[in-house]
Amino acid sequence: AVQLTESGGDSVLAGGSLRLSCIVSPEYEYSSGCMAWFRQAPGKERERVAYIDSVGSIEYTASVKGRFRISRDYAENGDNTLTLQMNSLKPEDTAMYFCAAGPNGAWVSHGAVCGFKYWGQGTQVTVSS
Repeated sequence: AVQLTESGGDSVLAGGSLRLSCIVSPEYEYSSGCMAWFRQAPGKERERVAYIDSVGSIEYTASVKGRFRISRDYAENGDNTLTLQMNSLKPEDTAMYFCAAGPNGAWVSHGAVCGFKYWGQGTQVTVSS
């Protein structure tokens, strides 16, 4: 079964940086999958923060543009790792962050809907002022 495992969440001061990682199990067609980072704060709806489609096109929600960067990385040990580099963090970035992936083997590009099927368990990011 496809598994997504997030890590990297922590408590930081405003202005700091964090790097979130999502290890994607090898049975997933990682190089072409549509994938994203979502976040959910207490009492708020889940929000898609950053998205990468099958051809590598990237979208960010407006509040994180210029501060966050999503990338599809390949670790030396063979782990496929979806990364979210977060800089200039603000208290409003505080949330549980989730990694998500679309259907295995699906080709999603040019604005087509990804249809996220796989989710990680989340990693907590807390930013204090």
